[in-house]
Amino acid sequence: MKSQVKLLLAADAVINLILGALLLLFPAGILEYLGLPPTDTYFYSSILGGVIFGIGIALSLECWGPPEIHGLGLGGAIAINLCGGGILLFWLLVGGLDLLFRGEFTLWIVAILVLGIGFVELFTKSWRNQVDPD
Repeated sequence: MKSQVKLLLAADAVINLILGALLLLFPAGILEYLGLPPTDTYFYSSILGGVIFGIGIALSLECWGPPEIHGLGLGGAIAINLCGGGILLFWLLVGGLDLLFRGEFTLWIVAILVLGIGFVELFTKSWRNQVDPD
């Protein structure tokens, strides 16, 4: 696998694994710590954490797994990052969210990270001819 592709897959995997683990393992505490609004149930943040963590595992398999196991390639990662980051950006810009500064700052960091890695992956065209026999 090309080193540029491997680097992008690794960065994307780490971002997803960290965000997913935080939401999955500490939904109540992490929401409060990050300044995000409280909720009656942590069902959705836990489910979202599980999905994001699963994406991180799929990216890890693609990056470091044995060649016979395929995870999520850069094409899929780009779609997920741009869709998820775009929706978050929409909410931040026009959603009228009532957030503490800390919560808004946190969400802007997440949006920048997710959109940033998605655009880097897209613009470097690393997703083309991703399968490269070493």
